[in-house]
Amino acid sequence: MTENATEPARNLAVERVRHPLKMRLLQVLRTTQVSPQLLRVTLGGADLQDFVSASFDDHVKVFFPAAGDDKPVLPQVTADGIVFPEGQPRPAARDYTPRRYDAAAQELDLEFVLHGDGPASTWAAQARPGQYLGVGGPRGSFVVPTAFDWHLLIGDDTALPAIGRRLEELGAESRAVVVMEVGDATAQIALPSRAKVEVHWLHRGDAPEGSLLEAALRQVTLPQGEGYVWAAGEAAAMKAVRQYLVGERGIDKKRIRASAYWKRGDAAVHQTLDD
Repeated sequence: MTENATEPARNLAVERVRHPLKMRLLQVLRTTQVSPQLLRVTLGGADLQDFVSASFDDHVKVFFPAAGDDKPVLPQVTADGIVFPEGQPRPAARDYTPRRYDAAAQELDLEFVLHGDGPASTWAAQARPGQYLGVGGPRGSFVVPTAFDWHLLIGDDTALPAIGRRLEELGAESRAVVVMEVGDATAQIALPSRAKVEVHWLHRGDAPEGSLLEAALRQVTLPQGEGYVWAAGEAAAMKAVRQYLVGERGIDKKRIRASAYWKRGDAAVHQTLDD
């Protein structure tokens, strides 16, 4: 009997899935301090009824109320695109990972890094039950199969929600290597998973965000077999990580998903890095 006859073929093709775009007005149900630097905000409301998040890599656009306002100004989704109401200033908006969605309870968890500045961190630091927040999307999902032999997950503090969600999705047959840079030991959090997980925590102290990742990756031994790399964090650091993995480790570009979740010196940056 051949090997193909005894072992079923695995589907290792990534898939892009589109979702109808919808704007939702949600309310804070509760907040949970995951670490001194990370706050989980649980949102609820009838607008979550048809919410879909098919991948740990998803992001939603979060709209914040203006100073002194109870609710954020939400755009409308039209045939010509997204349209904001005339005569009103556009709300501050940032991209966030849907950390957990419970359809039965109609609850959505978002996790905010409390870095002390910017509209998102400022809002999260004062978040209380009953307050309103706007959420748009996800517009689509980039679905990476769990069937790879190994998964290399790389990031700074902003990637923790996505990496935590991914580890929870992996089964006992999976292996994962995590290279995670945070400010110090107080920012380390539990990363439960059924998979066999090897975690490398990096404490940057006063070093620039993302600056420790490439050097740490040079010390990592990857498992045998077919693997996939997912990385997210500061733009320049993610570019360096991707260049190293492709140029020196010989990993196929098709097996790497690297994203800039933010960019030093710029606001509201979220983009996929490729050639």
